[in-house]
Formats: sequence, C-alpha cells, structure tokens
Amino acid sequence: MRQRGIPAVFMRGGTSKAIIFHQSDLPADRAAWDAIFAAAMGSPDPYGRQLNGMGGGVSSLSKVCVIAKSAREDADIDYTFAQIGIKDTRVDYKGNCGNMSSAVGPFAVDEGIVPVAADATQTTVRIFNTNTGKIIHSTFAVQDGAARYDGDCVIPGVGGSGSAIRLDFVNPGGATTGKLLPSGNVRDVLEIEGFGSIEASLVDAGNATVFVRAADLGLSGTEMPEALEARPDILALLDAIRVQGSIRMGIADSVEAARKIRTVPYVGFVAAPADGVSLTGEAVPSSAVDLLGRVISNGQPHRALPLTASLCLAVAARIGGTIVADCLTAAPADRIRIGMPSGILEVDAIVSQTGGIWTAHSGAYLRTARRLFDGKVYPAVG
Repeated sequence: MRQRGIPAVFMRGGTSKAIIFHQSDLPADRAAWDAIFAAAMGSPDPYGRQLNGMGGGVSSLSKVCVIAKSAREDADIDYTFAQIGIKDTRVDYKGNCGNMSSAVGPFAVDEGIVPVAADATQTTVRIFNTNTGKIIHSTFAVQDGAARYDGDCVIPGVGGSGSAIRLDFVNPGGATTGKLLPSGNVRDVLEIEGFGSIEASLVDAGNATVFVRAADLGLSGTEMPEALEARPDILALLDAIRVQGSIRMGIADSVEAARKIRTVPYVGFVAAPADGVSLTGEAVPSSAVDLLGRVISNGQPHRALPLTASLCLAVAARIGGTIVADCLTAAPADRIRIGMPSGILEVDAIVSQTGGIWTAHSGAYLRTARRLFDGKVYPAVG
C-alpha cells in the first residue's frame, strides 16, 4: 500500500529540532496523534538511532510541535509540544520545550497564521502553550512579511549564528503543578532507596525541576555528558531522585506512575563556579559564570541545558534558601550566567517575595531558529 504523507515543516529551535504540524492537518481525534508522531520519528527503535524516521536518537531531536490559530484574546497561536520516546513509542505531553518554543513564532509568521506587514522589521507572536497553560511572547526580526533567520546571535551548542529570538515567559511559576514551590518548601529531604537522604529544591517554573548539589552525588558540577553516560550508577541515582521528587511535587502518586512520566520533572545538579571547558574544548573560566548546572532530559545527559529547566534554574537562583541560590557567590544584578556543557547560557528571571510567598513574574532568554525544510512526512505505510 502507498504511504500517506502529512504536510509538515522541519525546524531547528535553539539546540533542538522538531517536526512541526498544522493542527488542521492532523486527525481531529487526538488519540490518533501518538501513533503518527512515534512513526514519524522512527520509534520504537531498539538500536536507539531512529533511522527509520526523522528522529536523531537523542531526546533533543525527538520532538513534535503542533500549531493552530488561537481563540484566546491574549494569544495569537496555540502550541502543543510532544516529546517522543526513542526505544519505545511513549509520547509525553506533560511539559513544554523551551528550545522549540523559539521556532513556533517564526513558523506561524512564515505559514501565514500570524500576518505581518511587509514593511515591518520586528514582530511579537503571543504563544499559548497548551501543555503548561502559560503565555510566551516571542519577539524576532522580520523582512518582507516573513521571519528573518540570518543574524549575528550565537548560542552555545549551535554552530554558526542566526537572528536573535527573545522569549519572554509570562508568570512562569507553576507550569507543571500550579505552584512555584510545589512542596511549599525551598528545600526538601528526599529518601532514596539504596542511597539514603539527600537535600533537594523542588521548583516549578517553565517546567518542574528537581535540583540537588553536585557534591552530594560525589560530582564536581563540571562533568560532560560522556562522563555521565559512562556512570550508569549516577544516572540511575538521578532518576531515583527525579522519581521521588515527582511524588513530592504531586506530579505522580507512586513510583510506577512517576517512571512513566518522563518529560517532567527534569532532574539536575548544581555547583558553585569552577573552571571548566565546553564540548568544543573552549575554556569556561569560573569568573565568567554565576553557577554550574547539568540536567538529565528523558534519561539522557543534556548536551546543553533544556531551556525550560534553565529558566527554572534561574528562578530558583533568585529564591533565597534554595540549593541553587546557595551556589551563587553573589546575587547577579541582571542575567544569571549558567555554566553548562556547551558553554554559558544567560537567563533573565524576575522573582519577588511578599508575605513569605515567592512569585516568579517572568523569565527570558535569547535563542535562534532556522527553517530546515518543508513538504510531507510519511509516518506509516498503509
């Protein structure tokens, strides 16, 4: 039987890539989406490479975005994100992808969902992320009514440069759980079977994330992805921490349920500034960063940082008493500079405390994106 193609666009957003669909090109019954997305990515693949689809064998390259014109007064488009399993067919809609959030605004302009005047040089697309129920403002350059992709903005983890895209997350607290501090505490103690007690800060901004100290894991905070991949004991420990954090945050009600939800919470470890190197071998001196961060995404050490986790980390750094805040040698006046495997990521975060209650007002960072190709994707035979 002939394969049936579905119109799609393939884009890079930040340090991720995804297939982007118009919602109108997908079945009205969303229960049919999972099989389409998994097949389009080439999942399940027991070899972990997704050679039979568009995926790239790592979590940052196994993603789908679905875009539709929004009926909301405060948004121009609705954006649904799906994280696709690699060795299984699991499709997770629990969280958002900050990197791919940078691609959907330009997509909406190029596809005519959000019209732009021919003489405009900049536009802002208001995005409603259906996964988290949050609003994101994407501001970027345009020319002749279309998005501009050329520019001099360089982001860690991506070769070359591109046009800067500023993402402003409006009131990002509680994106996953409804609460900035889901447990009500700036620190919690988690009991990990076979390990013992460990302090953690459970913060939910952009996406829920569990933060622990690198030193409590016997690590320095400068570890590269390959070094972590060579330590299955550390990856297993971090996943056990993630599972217990998920239960404490109220995301899952049991260990079994938490293991099935892979996208959130993220789990990461932090440390005070120290000299290190990036994946390109470039020196990252301690004087150039405010803290170090490493994050596990869908069971894999991220080669940069998931941007929603980075936003969450920056927010946590502004909340007094968290493990993240304790890593700062001084409170940065503006952007927080995070040392991570691909270099240095700068994130803005505005947080306040009133009557003992912490509130995250906004978070922002710069990304680049690029439209790679469009046409039809063939997710299945028949």
